[in-house]
Amino acid sequence: MMMLNNRIDHSVPLTDRWDAFKNNCALVSPGNKAKHPILVVGSGLAGAAAAATLAEQGYPVQVFCLQDSPRRAHSVAAQGGINAAKNYQNDGDSIWRLFCDTIKGGDFRSRESNVYRLAQISGSIIDQCVAQGVPLAREYGGQLANRSFGGTLVSRTFYARGQTGQQLLLGAYGALMRQVAGGRAQILPRREMMDLVVVDNRARGIIVRNLVTGELESYLGDAVILASGGYSNIYYLSTNAKNSNASAAWRCHKRGAAFANPCFTQIHPTCIPVAGEHQSKLTLMSESLRNEGRLWVPQRAGDRRSAHEIPEAERDYFLERKYPTYGNLAPRDIASRSAKEVCDRGQGVSATGRAVYLDLRDGLGRLGAETIAKKYGNLFDMYQKITGEDAYRVPMKIYPAVHYVMGGLWVDYGLMTTIPGLFAIGEANFSEHGANRLGASALMQGLGDGYFVISYGVGDYLAQAQLKPLDPQVAEPFRRAVQQNVDQLLAISGSKTATTFHRQLGQILWEYVGMSRHRVGLETAIAQIAELRQEFWGNLCLAGNGDGLNQDLELAGRVGDYLELGELMARDALDRQESCGAHFREEFQTSDGEALRDDAAFAHVAVWEYGGEPGKHLRHQEPLAFENIQPSQRSYK
Repeated sequence: MMMLNNRIDHSVPLTDRWDAFKNNCALVSPGNKAKHPILVVGSGLAGAAAAATLAEQGYPVQVFCLQDSPRRAHSVAAQGGINAAKNYQNDGDSIWRLFCDTIKGGDFRSRESNVYRLAQISGSIIDQCVAQGVPLAREYGGQLANRSFGGTLVSRTFYARGQTGQQLLLGAYGALMRQVAGGRAQILPRREMMDLVVVDNRARGIIVRNLVTGELESYLGDAVILASGGYSNIYYLSTNAKNSNASAAWRCHKRGAAFANPCFTQIHPTCIPVAGEHQSKLTLMSESLRNEGRLWVPQRAGDRRSAHEIPEAERDYFLERKYPTYGNLAPRDIASRSAKEVCDRGQGVSATGRAVYLDLRDGLGRLGAETIAKKYGNLFDMYQKITGEDAYRVPMKIYPAVHYVMGGLWVDYGLMTTIPGLFAIGEANFSEHGANRLGASALMQGLGDGYFVISYGVGDYLAQAQLKPLDPQVAEPFRRAVQQNVDQLLAISGSKTATTFHRQLGQILWEYVGMSRHRVGLETAIAQIAELRQEFWGNLCLAGNGDGLNQDLELAGRVGDYLELGELMARDALDRQESCGAHFREEFQTSDGEALRDDAAFAHVAVWEYGGEPGKHLRHQEPLAFENIQPSQRSYK
């Protein structure tokens, strides 16, 4: 029986809980840190920040990344900003309000302790980034600028035009490269994690594939930190980079790391709509544009006039109509469902009818094109390059798209998984966002985990683990298991590419496990995914071999993992018989179409234990305690 100890001391007041945890952590002396090698998988904001921090403390760190440089990690694509409760605008913000907004935004399906800690350290994250020279936007007088984001009534989002992720990643990368130059950290690029080495029920290493040579390599250490991001690309079309995948986390799961809330997937409301059947990914338009833009559709279904031909009186500003208090800054899950709703009624625009207008006319009139360009100019440039339209002159066309996952590996308060010595940080874990992530919180969590949290969890573990030196041969059975899997993929002599299987899986998930779900659809998805997985292992067509660069083989391994994870996502969604946040079950909604939670039965984290083969998972629960905010019907009206 899996034991879930989140290591949260509820006898300590919420505001003091993180300090109490830190004060009770065991410590590794400065002289002993050099004896504990640490492996970090992933080099985005969470991974780079963790590696830089731990190396600075004296641990020898090895960083593994898919790309040829950590600067190419997907964190670079984040646009809108990073939240912090500094109240620079003097508009009533505070740590408590950030905590409340995040708990409410996640529809009361996240841990209070984790969320309050994130709000507590948010100001320190900004201080850290400024000290690194990250060029965050500033007001005329030199003070850091803020803007609003969905789900809040204050301005607390720090930003660098529409390039916030890139600039923050360069700051973390610079900190990491300082450690590389000092000999305390080593970067191993173009490596993909294929398996976790578990010895005496502890994580002691990893098996990676060198993506250039094809060689399987073994690395041992005293702790493994997984910072490999989320699994949104399981839907085939998402805003994530094409190389982003679930394999590192999923293979740790199959070695014993519990997986939490896999069905919680965020659909972002402001993305450039799908243009064609063979499109490989989607492009995000930052939520921050909703500060200056208004979302609308024609009031009359089937109205195909161009935007400038539709008079004001015949426009439906649907978010402002439904949610007058928050208007166009309603949270992502609500904004996405509302856009789908009007399109389903036939009010959508463009040739497909699967788009709504994001009209920046009022913002341009109020602030002027020059000011708008300074705040969002690169977003307008991206939009024009992709669509051929000038958003300074005509409204953008947008539609919801898969963006972020709230589910991930289960971790305790110190960010350790159910495998001792294996930690998960950033989007690879489940811990902060509940059933819906508020905008500008992903960068906050990634850097918070990496700079300010993980070192305490790792240090506490290493100080007490009493680890013995390992013979390198201990990794050989794991390397052979990976080689067997590779050989099995290469031996299939079928007729369908991995991309075809991936696209089919994505279509199933989008149809039945997308913006809205229902029992019959979820049962259909489970059955269809199982059939597709069986076909995959009998009809896959792979080019080349395993001796060298083979991107077909890389993708096939990831799709094989997706076909297992996809079934668990659908099963998790089927078992959660309520609507909450981004998980919208059509059977469970209020009379006015809002999500209807069942706090009596589902105020818990769904934690899944691998049962030895797909479809044989065991479901556990971690109860959620709401001691400071009582769950209520979430309203943004």
